[in-house]
Amino acid sequence: MYTLSFSFSCSLHLSHFLAMLRGGLWDMVIAMLLWGVWLPSCLSQTTSPSQDGKIKFRLAGYPRKHNEGRVEVFYNGEWGTICDDDFTLANAHVLCRHLGFVEALSWSHSAKYGPGTGKIWLDNVMCGGSENSIEKCVSRGWGNSDCTHQEDAGVVCKDERLPGFADSNIIEKKNNIDVIRMQVNENRMENIRLRPLSGAHAGRMPVTEGVIEVKFKEGWGHICNTGWTTKNSRVVCGMMGFPSQRTVGKKPSRTPALWLPVTMLLLILQSQVRLKGGAKTGEGRVEVLKGSEWGTVCDDHWNLQSASVVCREVGFGTAKEALTGARMGQGMGPIYMNEVQCRGDEKSLWDCPHKSITAEDCKHMEDASVICNIPYMGFEKSIRLTGGRTQLEGRVELLLSTGSGVRDWGLVCGDGWTSREAMVVCRQLGLGHASSGLRETWYWDSSNVTEMVLSGVKCKGNEMTLTDCQHHSVVSCKRAGAQFSAGIICSDTASDLVLNAPLVEQTVYIEDRPLHLLYCAAEENCLAKSAAQANWPYGHRRLLRFSSEIHNIGKADFRPRLGRHSWVWHECHRHYHSMDIFTYYDLLSLNGTKVADGHKASFCLEDTECHEGVLKHYECANFGEQGITVGCWDLYRHDIDCQWIDITDVIPGNYILQVIINPNFEVAESDFTNNAMRCNCKYDGNRVWLHKCHLGDSFSEEAEKEFEHYPGQLNNKIS
Repeated sequence: MYTLSFSFSCSLHLSHFLAMLRGGLWDMVIAMLLWGVWLPSCLSQTTSPSQDGKIKFRLAGYPRKHNEGRVEVFYNGEWGTICDDDFTLANAHVLCRHLGFVEALSWSHSAKYGPGTGKIWLDNVMCGGSENSIEKCVSRGWGNSDCTHQEDAGVVCKDERLPGFADSNIIEKKNNIDVIRMQVNENRMENIRLRPLSGAHAGRMPVTEGVIEVKFKEGWGHICNTGWTTKNSRVVCGMMGFPSQRTVGKKPSRTPALWLPVTMLLLILQSQVRLKGGAKTGEGRVEVLKGSEWGTVCDDHWNLQSASVVCREVGFGTAKEALTGARMGQGMGPIYMNEVQCRGDEKSLWDCPHKSITAEDCKHMEDASVICNIPYMGFEKSIRLTGGRTQLEGRVELLLSTGSGVRDWGLVCGDGWTSREAMVVCRQLGLGHASSGLRETWYWDSSNVTEMVLSGVKCKGNEMTLTDCQHHSVVSCKRAGAQFSAGIICSDTASDLVLNAPLVEQTVYIEDRPLHLLYCAAEENCLAKSAAQANWPYGHRRLLRFSSEIHNIGKADFRPRLGRHSWVWHECHRHYHSMDIFTYYDLLSLNGTKVADGHKASFCLEDTECHEGVLKHYECANFGEQGITVGCWDLYRHDIDCQWIDITDVIPGNYILQVIINPNFEVAESDFTNNAMRCNCKYDGNRVWLHKCHLGDSFSEEAEKEFEHYPGQLNNKIS
């Protein structure tokens, strides 16, 4: 019997492939063994370990939804259950928080979700409900129980995730049976690989042709050709991060081979699906385009089949994880789809059976997300961090060719370095989101590398490698010396600020404000330059006023970069500024020229209101800590100082109102593309109208171009 040597191609959509080469980091993470091992005895979902690392929790059983099930506990290296004796709703509250939900709705007894297996770890558990760990509750102790598995306890949790909870909540359905997918630690060796056919292909990335090898015991094995089909090839391509395959030919051989020339099948396609909010390429919140506006997908019935359709549609392979509960942050705007049920072979998510929804059916806290298999590119081999206290921080060093053609390590100039550049480095290294971009690293001087090899770096934030960003062709660094080289700090989570665009449109008006009421505003540079020549305190300034409601939809709190000891006191308004510039307000002509501007210092970053179940953490009163909690928003009312644009010198006409949050990228976020909001604006000399207010990334490309070329209102009727 021969093993199989045959050829097929894993294809990429050209537009996606080129975009990926420009915009993100590819990792090689394989989700399961090639032959698809199912674990029917583990019908469950796993949550994060406790802080002491000893216990884990998961929901299991059938039938159930993702927020309910039999409670199982991993303790002392073994999974077990909890007996229902003395079980109460307070116990369920503690367990649901362990599982990443805000609270419990109910609990069940007598093995409602089926009897478990293994040990019954806890019995006679009695919690008060406020404990942060089940270990703090009263019980008979670990492993001390007189119950059987017919008494296993279950819980039903409120379908709302704890902000910042960073673990998976996955259910996959196969023939009406819940199955836990085999989770793979990214630090382990992959379970499948392609060994290049010849030395000529050994250094190419991504690997697109070679012999299939599967991890077996302590080594690598081949696969017999018996029964091999193109469907198998499609599975391999999906696992390797490619959306499709093409068989070219077969021949007998002693080793099974795959020949995957990516250039053989390139398709140009405009996708109606995108991923937002992820730290790495190939992961994020699922957003779909309907008409001219992007919206999200509700997570009811969300599974790997539907997630794989999304992954292939955006140009990657199969899905590694299908995530629920807004795990990649909450979206803004419409929710278009619910109860999506794909077979897995559809060309587009819109081809899958689904329900259109109303606001009562779903909230953004139920936005669906995916993590896709993506081709491995090895980008992390040309960059490293040195001197940091942990692997998540340090001075940035690049491996680049010198003038003599020899590759050597060098430093990056810190001039102009921001969190956007840090975002690219963290992605290239596979270290998650950026927390800080540092312009000085003298305190991390632990390397003998001293030469600057890159300067003038300006990134958009979505590049795959630092060298993809704009930079000087010849190194030019104003502050020479290794102590002024760039550094970064990475994090598992990041904040994400967005403006409530409809509120701006609803609250806009014009006020003629007397000069004698504007002394403090003038001191903080909130008026146009012509105000300095005014006849103070007589006269007035014409102000375009509106409210700003800024939401944190990310997975980490938004905090000022500087601590309280560095905040600046302003005596006139009697408050501290934690950020000199928090928001820019600009009025632009239709060709983009700025005709008036304003700015807002963060004199009071606080939690004005929060979603249900989220507690406020930040309050400005009494020199309190400033910030915006995940799931909360900060409201700057239209009637407070500097919440305006001074349009005293602006003539009547059609304009664009633009608001940009965190404009200098002073604080790291997971996504900067949604920090800007723009509106069409008509000013007739006495009144003002706004319409088509939208976030910078919420319209389709065509709709955004139409907005850019808007000729202006001919009358005051806004359709």
